[in-house]
Amino acid sequence: MIVFAAFIILVALTATKSHIRTAWREKTGADWLLDGAGLFCQGILIPLLQLTIVYQLYQYLFPTYAGCLHWHPVAAFVASFVLVDYIYYWNHRLLHSRYLWSVHRVHHTMTTRDVLGTSRNTLWASFLIVYLWVHGLFLYLLAHPSYYALGVSLTAALDLWRHSQIEWPDNWLFRCLGWVLILPQDHAWHHAPGDDCNFGANFKLWDMLHGTYRESAEAPDVLGIPVPLNLMQMLFWPWL
Repeated sequence: MIVFAAFIILVALTATKSHIRTAWREKTGADWLLDGAGLFCQGILIPLLQLTIVYQLYQYLFPTYAGCLHWHPVAAFVASFVLVDYIYYWNHRLLHSRYLWSVHRVHHTMTTRDVLGTSRNTLWASFLIVYLWVHGLFLYLLAHPSYYALGVSLTAALDLWRHSQIEWPDNWLFRCLGWVLILPQDHAWHHAPGDDCNFGANFKLWDMLHGTYRESAEAPDVLGIPVPLNLMQMLFWPWL
């Protein structure tokens, strides 16, 4: 529910910006289909797979380990929101390697920050992202996974916000959070042409530790890369 509420709020706030409404009107049918299919996959299909097929896979592989982890709620939340975020950092860097870039580059075709384009990707790219497998594993192993699921939901909500043009209020609390969390302008630099930086999802710390952080108070002027692919190639087969 947190994710869907965040999505509705961010779309509503985005719709108040005239330049975004203009960009929406100028989007092609292919762009709408690409973005809509990605949102459906990430927001509905992947969670369903985690709770059904992936869960059953772990049940088959580890039949005696269901609910074996009796973790404190804080530990479960930290595992989801912090530990998995670090795993994702390396997963994201791998997606930018020459081996997987052809699959991931579709996500980088967005030319403007837009919450609707958050999940733009080749449809099966989600199977290469650790969230599907790691979250499914923890949901299977944890006796009480509700706080782990809370971390999952907050990460997903922040991902929507990171791809939007909605800035948070300029007060001491949000300035402090901005020292820790990846902000929309931080992630925008990740989408700038030629910039391999800011791979983290939730936290800036991972990029700072590994020399991939680019700090900037402003978003870049140019976003996105052109790819010589048609719609079907971007959705299903992103290799030339």
